Amino acid sequence: MAKMRNKPLHNLMAQAPRGQPMDTQMLREIGVSERSLSHMVSEAWLEQLGRSAYLLRGDKPTRDGILAFLSRRIKGLHVGGKTALDWHGAPHNIAFGENVMLWGQSSYRFPEWVGKYLTYTYQTTNLFDNSLPYDQGLKPTSEENPSVLVSVPERAFLELVSDVGKGQTLEEVKNITVTMPSLRPAVLRNFLDHCTRLKVLKLVKTLGEESGLAWTHNLNEHVQLRVKAKQAARKLIASVIQRP
Repeated sequence: MAKMRNKPLHNLMAQAPRGQPMDTQMLREIGVSERSLSHMVSEAWLEQLGRSAYLLRGDKPTRDGILAFLSRRIKGLHVGGKTALDWHGAPHNIAFGENVMLWGQSSYRFPEWVGKYLTYTYQTTNLFDNSLPYDQGLKPTSEENPSVLVSVPERAFLELVSDVGKGQTLEEVKNITVTMPSLRPAVLRNFLDHCTRLKVLKLVKTLGEESGLAWTHNLNEHVQLRVKAKQAARKLIASVIQRP
């Protein structure tokens, strides 16, 4: 009987991911019922971080563990922009402590405990039209954490450019651009073809002209065509709206 009573605890110790907070659904999936959960909290086998957020006794939330927890709640959650480029190896000015730039598809009220372990920003800006799947260019950071997604460099570059004027300086973006000689032109063009932000398109053109990197060859003309097409579309829409 004792063995049967301890089965939820055995399941917990054997299957709980280290460094990752767990919600009640995740605990149920590994065989911890609501009744067992209450007992484990009272006996200090589990620490309750907040509403539906638990951690093994003596454990500490890791960056990727927190992101894995949040990915169960935020559709399209991924690491993007400057942080993604940093993770891919492009150097930039790193302030005290890592500020993880998160992107997602929907607004979300982050629990207070997250801010105790992770410095982050979060935005729901969508740079691309609906014909591009939202998860295009989002890859797992590692096999150990397949739910923690990060933008590929080409998508991260456009996310970085879109942040100019929103806490991101153009000077730093220029400095980062020249450290990225290996962006894939075909991948970048695909994202540019679906980009709905004129500001981003224009800045990419300017950065390409000034950097002189190999991946910018023939890119400026491509971007200029996209800018003209979008400007023409806007004028057409405006003229239709103004008609009596």
